[in-house]
Amino acid sequence: MSDSRFLYVERFTPFIHSCIICFVKRILSFYIIREISSLFLLGITIFTMVLLMGRLISLTDLVVSRGVPLADVSRMILYLIPSFLVFTIPMAFLLAVLLAFGRLSADNEIVVIKASGISLFQVMPPVVVCAFVAVVLALGASTIGVPWGNSAFKELSFQVLKRNITATIREKTFWDDIPGVVMYTDLYEEQSNTLKGVIIHDGRSSDRPMTIFAQDGIVSSAPGSQALLLSLHNGSIHMAGNKGLYRLVHFGEYSMTIGEKKAGGEISRNEPDMWLSELQSKIDDPATPAKNRQKVLAEFHSRFTFPFASLVFAILAVPLGIQNRRAGKSGGFTISIAIILSYYVLMSVARTLAERGAIPPVVALWIPNLIFMCLGLFFLRKASLEQSITLFSFKDLITYFRRAS
Repeated sequence: MSDSRFLYVERFTPFIHSCIICFVKRILSFYIIREISSLFLLGITIFTMVLLMGRLISLTDLVVSRGVPLADVSRMILYLIPSFLVFTIPMAFLLAVLLAFGRLSADNEIVVIKASGISLFQVMPPVVVCAFVAVVLALGASTIGVPWGNSAFKELSFQVLKRNITATIREKTFWDDIPGVVMYTDLYEEQSNTLKGVIIHDGRSSDRPMTIFAQDGIVSSAPGSQALLLSLHNGSIHMAGNKGLYRLVHFGEYSMTIGEKKAGGEISRNEPDMWLSELQSKIDDPATPAKNRQKVLAEFHSRFTFPFASLVFAILAVPLGIQNRRAGKSGGFTISIAIILSYYVLMSVARTLAERGAIPPVVALWIPNLIFMCLGLFFLRKASLEQSITLFSFKDLITYFRRAS
């Protein structure tokens, strides 16, 4: 009877063991996802606030010195956030994985996980799941949030400028709120919008910059467009042309429009402001110059390469986080900053080469992801073999990929 019980238990032992392992893996997966998610949300908040600080100074000036309503400034901040999220989501995810696995390693939880029969590669699925969530969020910000936010920000900025024109122009101060135009006035009467002693430098055309002097003028909003109309009286225009040519024109009355001139209140939009369909139409348009087509292609592919950096960082951060048991959180933060700087420098170089036509954009903009993916796989293999990750030689890396191929 005892022998039959022993055989019965022995027969079901592998099944019981596999059930226990599956149960442990499920608990471990939820544990890792929870650890990464909390750090990920904290990282997004911190990195976004850091990037937003530079804009907050100028936006605060709109409220304090120009009387712009706080609601308009809040909307401007909302429109800026998607363009920041494209960068902060991969950054925050990299930092979250590094800190999460650094803590697991420092508390010897990685040792316990391996002792229970779970390998490092079996720990990767929950990390990859989190990475895909980060990729989807970054893709949404890149393909939908950025064109919507940039266009809305430009439109609101110019509406604010037109509504607060009396607070914008100041006496005896150089006014440069509109790109390419600098204006100075000795006297400004807010009630009648009248200018006295006007000097304007118009550098919007690099081939023919000009400087305008006028005794007086009136500033108003141009009807039917998002522009400002200046009616100047009794002055002169000094124009510098090519080959050292100079031209002087005296006028009794001169009108000029500064800002957006498109009818219907439309604003001009460059590549970062366009939707994917608009970028594709511009790429397919035969009238688009070759140089501009390369730039549009680079913008099109960058909408996808930056978001997929989260998946690349997931593979790279796990082995680095495990090896970083002694340095703690400070070491994880340092490593993440070093990786982020290296990645974005390499991405900037790749984009420059793509825009110049040296390398096709579809190849150039995916090279940084490919390089860091290879590094991540190499580090992951070394960590799974219990080998320390140090400053390795390129010979080791080349040997590894030769064997893999």
